[in-house]
Amino acid sequence: MRRSVVVTGIGIVSALGEGIEAHLAAIAAGGHGPVKAEPLSGYPVHAVTPLEWDRQIPKKSDQRQMEAWQRLGCYAAGLALDAAGAKEDPALKGRMQLVVAAGGGERDFAVDGQILTGLREAADPGAYLNEHLLSDLRPTLFLAQLSNLAAGNIAIVHGVTGASRTFMGEESAGVEALRIAEARIAAGQVDIMLAGGSYNAERPDGPLIYELGGFVRRDGFAPVAERGDAVGEAGFILGSAGAFLVLESEEHAAARGAKALARIEPVVSVRTRREPGSVSQAFGEAWPKLGAARPDRVISGATGIAPITAEESAALDLLAPGATVSHLGDFIGHPMEASAPAAAAVAAGLVASGAARDVVATSVGHRRGEGLVRLTAPD
Repeated sequence: MRRSVVVTGIGIVSALGEGIEAHLAAIAAGGHGPVKAEPLSGYPVHAVTPLEWDRQIPKKSDQRQMEAWQRLGCYAAGLALDAAGAKEDPALKGRMQLVVAAGGGERDFAVDGQILTGLREAADPGAYLNEHLLSDLRPTLFLAQLSNLAAGNIAIVHGVTGASRTFMGEESAGVEALRIAEARIAAGQVDIMLAGGSYNAERPDGPLIYELGGFVRRDGFAPVAERGDAVGEAGFILGSAGAFLVLESEEHAAARGAKALARIEPVVSVRTRREPGSVSQAFGEAWPKLGAARPDRVISGATGIAPITAEESAALDLLAPGATVSHLGDFIGHPMEASAPAAAAVAAGLVASGAARDVVATSVGHRRGEGLVRLTAPD
């Protein structure tokens, strides 16, 4: 038997603000989310709205020891727990399991700059690099870079102390976090889970990393669907975001009196070789696994990279005719590991608000990895 899995809590923060209501209002209004230039790199980013960290991370000491991406995740997780009515239930949180999609930590830019400057005139560049990487970088930097610290901080701050898993792997990590959480609950292995991810775009090494592959848009904002294919025009605009969902079996939610905001169907994750036509093929093969999906809305995680964004659009025209498509990247940018959780959060919010009854959230990785998440109205 397969148990029905529902969403009982949504937590999201991004350039659009804090909470699902702010996101639904902005998407309903149309246009696009705020964009600014990242101070050091100059690349456009969708910067997260200013947050009162104390509201979800009360201790200043906890705030200080987290990097920005960890604070975003911890904050969004707290919002999801609040929405699910779980924040003040230690026993429930003690058996709640956690799945986090996260990348590595941030660089010590001052030290990087000093090493690169000295490297130019070093007699033996290899020896110089090894020596200074070992001696100049503080040991705590490496500890702060560990991706599973996001889960650790959520456990410490919010008391979610069941088993935890951390996935790395950019956009696919976010898809997998949702897929594993839904599958474990559906199989009866656990009753309730907290799943999501976070990403900080406001760091100069972010655009550099992806510009090396030609993935980043340089020329200011343009809608995802209209970014063309020229260098500097195509590609994504990174966005800072944190997004978490509380998922539980329908029976468990009913037993504790929690409202089911939306039902989540089995999440489909596809990792095919990226070549012309692969995105359309992956969507065509994956779509039947969503069940009888006839969505009235689609929340697309398309990046704006050519030609894969056009392939997704063409596939959706065939698979979801008549559905209203909103590109999440127009509003919050592209938050890498948090892309699929954010799209799923918005989809669940649309269902919970009554704005839609059947919504599919998509994720198309900038290099590889496709995913589909279907949210429907509870019976």
